[in-house]
Amino acid sequence: NHERALGADLSHGGGRGLVLSAAGKAFVGPARQIVRDLVAAESSLVDVSGLPRGRLDICASAHVAEGPVTELIGSFRKQYPGVVVRLADLRPVDVVASLIRDGHCEIAFSHFPFSAPGLTTRVLGIHEYWLVVPHDAEITWRDPFPLDDLPDIPVVGLPKESSSRTVIEKALQAAGRRTTLSAVVEQREAVGAFVVEGVGMSFMERTLAERAAGGGARICPLDPPITAPYGVIYDEARLSPAGRAFLGTLAP
Repeated sequence: NHERALGADLSHGGGRGLVLSAAGKAFVGPARQIVRDLVAAESSLVDVSGLPRGRLDICASAHVAEGPVTELIGSFRKQYPGVVVRLADLRPVDVVASLIRDGHCEIAFSHFPFSAPGLTTRVLGIHEYWLVVPHDAEITWRDPFPLDDLPDIPVVGLPKESSSRTVIEKALQAAGRRTTLSAVVEQREAVGAFVVEGVGMSFMERTLAERAAGGGARICPLDPPITAPYGVIYDEARLSPAGRAFLGTLAP
């Protein structure tokens, strides 16, 4: 087997299954380097027209992926049909610098501000969060709705580690408004359905809020508005031709 060929035990049994041995842990770095080299070689190919082909790995947080990144990938694929784009979820616990350094992705999209020493960051746009309430909520409707005078309805929110929840809670705190939770939903796409069913109100990125309105919820902007910039993170020195081409399609 592979361990015999290497002359070392890469793992050993334990109460929780296989556990990496010291030799196994030492092998992880070189193994990742091999994977990075293979991905880089695949992504560096060009076709007869000089256009890049191969694979481009992108990581994006769920709050950014559905709207802006989807549109960007669609535009990129029309110009570079020879490149297959793989989009992976960027979780709040992930360290973007490590993901890029270890070859899991070339380019990442996330909310800003973002600390990424040694990496290039570019703000691309701004998300605005709207108030979303059940259609039958008995409130005095205002458009925009004052943030310091929100209706007394519990909130359907995202987990604490969500970047958008952090932005929203800071805005509520600045407005001197306290809210209570009725539900915490990990799947942000499901929040609108919870509001439509009367579980509570919520604060949703405008695109998702408009989708919830299609299901029967009432929506409107807030005063003052709650916003969060989003952008792209990458390592200029590690970009493949496909990665450079993708970044070249982004608006300056």
